[in-house]
Amino acid sequence: MIIGSDLARRTVSALIMVPVVLGVTYLGGIAFVLLWMVAAAGVLHDWGHVARLKPGIPFLIVGLCGVAVAAGGIYLSAEQYALPAVLVAALVCALLTRSGVSGGAGVLVAAIACLPMLVLRGEDRIGLSAVLFIYAIVWSTDIGAYFVGRIFGGPKLWPRLSPNKTWSGAIGGTLIGTAAGCALLLVTGLRFVPATVVLGLALSVAAQLGDLAESAFKRAYGVKDAGNFIPGHGGLLDRLDGFMAAALVAVLFGLARNFDAPASGLLLW
Repeated sequence: MIIGSDLARRTVSALIMVPVVLGVTYLGGIAFVLLWMVAAAGVLHDWGHVARLKPGIPFLIVGLCGVAVAAGGIYLSAEQYALPAVLVAALVCALLTRSGVSGGAGVLVAAIACLPMLVLRGEDRIGLSAVLFIYAIVWSTDIGAYFVGRIFGGPKLWPRLSPNKTWSGAIGGTLIGTAAGCALLLVTGLRFVPATVVLGLALSVAAQLGDLAESAFKRAYGVKDAGNFIPGHGGLLDRLDGFMAAALVAVLFGLARNFDAPASGLLLW
């Protein structure tokens, strides 16, 4: 009953969120910026909640202002202001909360939850394909790992960090996520090359490592869920941990291949 109830909540939440996210992603523009600013705000809130950062409201305001300035710079093609804005906000939050690394790290994590997606989406059609490519891989990895792990079970992946994850789920999720990403490229008419499979595998593995890293963060503070914003999923930090890792790897790879057009660098071979 617990598994069934959990799956039901996850399914209902997905049926509500996925069409909204896909619709806003298709529209792009300011709506897409606002969507990921909401994501950054949720991640920042959850981080402060888990790390018990005080004062909480000033931390949220300063951190979100830094991310907002960076997001505005990316949207207005003034990317040179993005990194300084985030770093200044991170430094202020570290000093404000007197937490050392935790306050500043929260701002950096919130920025990672938002900015890579904005950088990739900015290139119109190819940007849309790049974002959908990440969606396909991360969502399919998560779903595949859940069901394969439930069906096959077996040795635990890292029981100290996440007692429910299995090696079968991790491998199954990686294969399913990679296949979904490759299928997305074929559907959108982009060229398929062997490197695409390697890229899909890398993003799928990155998503799962991001999930484990967030589990380690919560375990360090003795917290099970980062929040309760999404029924069946916990907080936005719980939901976006894999996205953040995959999007960061994707945008860095894209920038390395084509600094002026990272979405093209990611997908065009």
